[in-house]
Amino acid sequence: MYSLKSYNFDLPEERIAQSPMENRDESRLLLLKRGTGLVSHFYFKDVIDLLQKGDLLVVNNTKVIPARLKGKKETGGKVEVLIIDYTQGLVKETEAFEKESYFQCDCLVKASKSPRQGARLFFEYGLEAVVIENKGSVCEIRFKGYKNFLGILNKIGDIPLPPYIKRDHGKALDSDKEQYQTVYAEKEGAVAAPTAGLHFTESLLKDLSGKGIEIVNITLHVGYGTFVPVRVKDIRDHKIHSEYFFVSEDAAKKINRAKDEGRRVITVGTTSMRTLEYLADKDGKIKAGKGMCDIFIYPGYTFKCVDAMITNFHLPESTLVMLVSAFAGRKNILKAYETAVKEKYRFFSYGDAMLIE
Repeated sequence: MYSLKSYNFDLPEERIAQSPMENRDESRLLLLKRGTGLVSHFYFKDVIDLLQKGDLLVVNNTKVIPARLKGKKETGGKVEVLIIDYTQGLVKETEAFEKESYFQCDCLVKASKSPRQGARLFFEYGLEAVVIENKGSVCEIRFKGYKNFLGILNKIGDIPLPPYIKRDHGKALDSDKEQYQTVYAEKEGAVAAPTAGLHFTESLLKDLSGKGIEIVNITLHVGYGTFVPVRVKDIRDHKIHSEYFFVSEDAAKKINRAKDEGRRVITVGTTSMRTLEYLADKDGKIKAGKGMCDIFIYPGYTFKCVDAMITNFHLPESTLVMLVSAFAGRKNILKAYETAVKEKYRFFSYGDAMLIE
């Protein structure tokens, strides 16, 4: 179960969703029973009948920032910069940084030639940048000229869609700016969406609350590392990316009360799952706090807090497939995925959903 090849499966390219459903909650929903591996087929809006009164639903309220920038090099050549770790800049940001009006973080740079250390880059509205270090696959870049860096990103940046969603010239559609966000997105900082949450509508959330299902917000700013492939043969040798999280005292109190009362804790997405399991003690209780989450969950892991989860269908050989395999069993997941392919479910970020309970 530790071999990377154990998490591979055949996926026809046409099963990769390129756009969301017109109505978010009309995507399909596969129900997988952990104990038996049995699957059933629903629509996402049926989740209101599948969840129980008293369940506690944990959602990730991170908001995707427009992290893709197009500019020019000193030579006049085109350059495209993708911020892959915005929260790295947030952690580094101090009063001195703000006074000097710069923001520094890791980025992917697409250009005819990889920029050298000290190279200057120029963008719209007078935003400038300098390459602090070329690390080979990524560059550490310092952006200068604006104290409110997020404000200028919102003016000139594009939403950074995953590489498997194809757009003309790689540019996101105007509709992506809204559709690649959850309806409860609030805390800006992610460079990828917590996509399991894309299926919820405001009316569905209202109906869930009306049924007596408690909804709790936490924050984990999804980094680009979620798309980085595993390149080791033994998955135990993989080093997972770190992502910034925040869980309030109120959220922790509600989660712990649900555990005390024997109510189910259900996470929406792998990001919520990783955050709660990172913070949970041996009894499944959560401590409020903030920091960097770097837990890698794969088969053999003992879950302490989460009882069920809503998730999308993930990439072959990805850490996300390993996480759901740890939760539901590798054979159960691969069999469910095989069924989903046969039943023409839509995969990945804009695709359909799975409820594992």
